[in-house]
Amino acid sequence: MSELFDAVDALVASRSPLPPAEERKRLRVAHGLTLDEVAAALKVRRATVSGWESVKKPTEPRGPEREAYARLLRQLAELYPTPATPEEPAAPVPATFTGAPVPAGEMPEVPDALIDEVVESRRPGTQKAAPAEARTLSTGEASEAAAMTATENTQTPAPVAAAPAAATRPARTTKTSSTSRRPGAKAAPAGTPAGGADPRFENGPLAVVDIDDDGQVLAYCVGGLVLDVPAKSIPALVDWTLKEAKLGQPKLSGPGKDADPLLVLTEAALERYGLPVALTEDERLAGRLPEGHKVIKQLARAEWKLTKRGFGPWARIYRPATGSERACVQLCIPAWNALDTRHWGEAAQLPPADLARLLGVYASRVMTPRGSTAVTGLELMTAFHPPTRASEPDSDGKRHSEHNPGSLGKDPVDCAPCEAPDGHPLLKDLPRFHVRGPAEKLFEEAYDWARPLTDDECTKRHLVGIDVNMAFAAGANGLIVGIGAPTHVKAPVFDPKLPGSWLVDLSHVDLSRVKVGKDKWVDLDSSLLPSPFTPKGERPEGPAWYATPTVAYAVELGYEVRPIEGWVRYDNGRYLDSWYNRLRDAFLATMADLGVDADLSPADFLAAMDGYRSRDPELAIVVSAIKATVKGGLGKLRERPRGEGWRPGEPWRALSRPTWRPDIRAAVISRTRINLHRKIVKHAAFTGQYPVAILSDCVVYAADGERPLDFLPYKDGKPLPGGFKLGINPGLVKWEGTQSVLWGEGVREQFKAPELNLARYIKDGTVTDADNGE
Repeated sequence: MSELFDAVDALVASRSPLPPAEERKRLRVAHGLTLDEVAAALKVRRATVSGWESVKKPTEPRGPEREAYARLLRQLAELYPTPATPEEPAAPVPATFTGAPVPAGEMPEVPDALIDEVVESRRPGTQKAAPAEARTLSTGEASEAAAMTATENTQTPAPVAAAPAAATRPARTTKTSSTSRRPGAKAAPAGTPAGGADPRFENGPLAVVDIDDDGQVLAYCVGGLVLDVPAKSIPALVDWTLKEAKLGQPKLSGPGKDADPLLVLTEAALERYGLPVALTEDERLAGRLPEGHKVIKQLARAEWKLTKRGFGPWARIYRPATGSERACVQLCIPAWNALDTRHWGEAAQLPPADLARLLGVYASRVMTPRGSTAVTGLELMTAFHPPTRASEPDSDGKRHSEHNPGSLGKDPVDCAPCEAPDGHPLLKDLPRFHVRGPAEKLFEEAYDWARPLTDDECTKRHLVGIDVNMAFAAGANGLIVGIGAPTHVKAPVFDPKLPGSWLVDLSHVDLSRVKVGKDKWVDLDSSLLPSPFTPKGERPEGPAWYATPTVAYAVELGYEVRPIEGWVRYDNGRYLDSWYNRLRDAFLATMADLGVDADLSPADFLAAMDGYRSRDPELAIVVSAIKATVKGGLGKLRERPRGEGWRPGEPWRALSRPTWRPDIRAAVISRTRINLHRKIVKHAAFTGQYPVAILSDCVVYAADGERPLDFLPYKDGKPLPGGFKLGINPGLVKWEGTQSVLWGEGVREQFKAPELNLARYIKDGTVTDADNGE
């Protein structure tokens, strides 16, 4: 008989009364619970809970989940009764919403204690206040926030104001009908403000503009803030942004400029404002809309201007500055490939609130994006060293603009002939098909070197790749680079502290015997080492042009150098230090949010790195974008002509920038390559192990074990001084990947290439004909 009673109780529980979907959502939001928290308590997927709250087509829970869900809603209804209207008192909880007793043995998966814990953790007046700006919109709640109208938000019951999910900044009404609101959301990364400390930019640096199901235009800001947007055209949207939205970011240095507000337009927003969701092939190749487009005409009628970039994926709309007041708004259009998937992953596919969170973290830790990651990397350099500053007051008490010391200035300077890439105007008098050799051209590039395995290495089981974190950023740290124009000198005495390019013969440097300490020399097998002086690792055959760090390393190895001539820069400084510090801090803070701290032991570091991207995919995208900002920014220092109808010998657009500085790029790459070679030499001198392949910042060794700790020398937790060290800081190394020695030999045999660079494929072992270039 008891079995029959249990069956009856289970049948009743399977139909426990539930309130309407709107009430379910109201109760959850009122208590500051996210969909993820409810889903975790009920042991269902977050999409399932979202379906239960869907106003249009709600789904109904079944089985033990239904009774547990009913219990949760009953307790929340006691805390947050239906709000009263001015005409009637608050209604009691409906008598039908009582639920049935929990059937014995029916709910082992969802204990009552877990439901009670979820409720108690948010009970008003019993918890500690959440840290300021500690929560943002979660992925699912992005669509929820879009569905919420201003009316629904004004009906939120009073207790919500005390809940942790409530805004640290109260909801307000702006000068027009715009309103703001901050629904409950998931925790934001540490150190990411919901808005700026500057009251001018209290709503943060940027907003993602989207359209909700009711046709309302919404601007999703950082920290979960959502603004109603009254603008009905692009010119009106620009006006609203500058006058009411309170978006932007304070300058990074004293003489600098505040960052302009950034608006990210979703596909729905593009349609609303009369812009195409996708560019035509001609528009894509041109990188902009045609001048006759109706939106461009609207802007012209409203006396707004576009930069030379035009109305493209990263459009800048402005009016000429009056005094110190700027009037400029930047648009980012992901549907037009503004967020390159190589660097931003699937960011363009994220819901608006999540995209605002991702870009907000990047903006707060790096800077508000000014275009691609490469453009932003270059702009970050200028943000720390603006070309001009205000002078001291003159006799009339007036200030004027003057050169800012330590900056690259307002006007470009010519590079040295040896630093000029092929086709540069400085080389226009060279014969048409002349190929410059090492004695005519500075060629400082990252490593692409490999060698066949030795017989002993073939007996090993694994090939293990290690990768230097933020290698090029580390190469920029503390580096002295030229600020002004170069000076040509004949037969100079080499000075390792003087940046420049030097024509010198380093073919006499013998890696079979090198200096690794003040007075310590070691013997090495030079046939197993790449030369530090060439990207392909080949030993120089005569005089060649090198940047200062490369020549200085030859001196460090114990050899005399006698330059034939040089192009040196007496006006110099540590131009990249602030740039490096900003990007290093951004990288470390974001990795810490992903559970990878800078003070972990080697074993704990490897464990923390395992699967770190899956812990928060959005923050993992930020990490990729930060790395791309480093490499892209340095690449922009020697930007080549692109799609400008350019011919060799003619100037191209990038040459007009003071930040077109191939000498700075060469110095950073030179120092990065030398830093890596120095570690390789220290490792070989101590262990007798030599690399089998190097690609940029990845080094591959043959080893018996499959993990870095199986061949990197550690004693009492301390690494080899001057060698490779596991860790997340720039310049330290992480585990790139492991493949078998048989795999490596098989790949080389397949492509008939005994020196195929295995570092290119060590991460996942995938090799294609295209990759090999065969």
